[in-house]
Amino acid sequence: MTILGEVMKKKFKQQKQRSFEMNGGYFINGIPYMDCKVTGEPVRNVSTEAKSVIGSRAFMAKMDKMFPEQKKSTRVKTGRPAGWHWMAEFVDKDGTVYHKGKEQPKLKGTLSPTEIKPKKQTKRRSQEEILLAREAEKKATLKKEFKKQKEFLNHKLWKN
Repeated sequence: MTILGEVMKKKFKQQKQRSFEMNGGYFINGIPYMDCKVTGEPVRNVSTEAKSVIGSRAFMAKMDKMFPEQKKSTRVKTGRPAGWHWMAEFVDKDGTVYHKGKEQPKLKGTLSPTEIKPKKQTKRRSQEEILLAREAEKKATLKKEFKKQKEFLNHKLWKN
């Protein structure tokens, strides 16, 4: 390649870079960036020939507006407890009998429905309750320490 060809290539690259920067692009450590035209978030690895850019978040929001029926469907609850298909025997409300998740049509209506015991819920303590309990605990330990020091000063070292 001739020197003239290399010079022309360099000039073309500089011109391309200048037009990229005029369109709102910029370089960080040699990587071309451009701000999203909707959200303003920086988009990385943009072509230097790009005029404008839409970020992934803005694009997904736009697609959701265009095709709202394509959203994920919600699961329909059956009314059976979690893990019912692992039970040795489970009888549904309508009388259907299942052994390890497999339906037993011969036994339908012969057994009473399985009683579902509600899961015991633990009461969550508030931040204030936690702090009060911690303070009471500290007070108790301080009281014990104070008592030990008092006994030490009264020469009651060997008493239990």
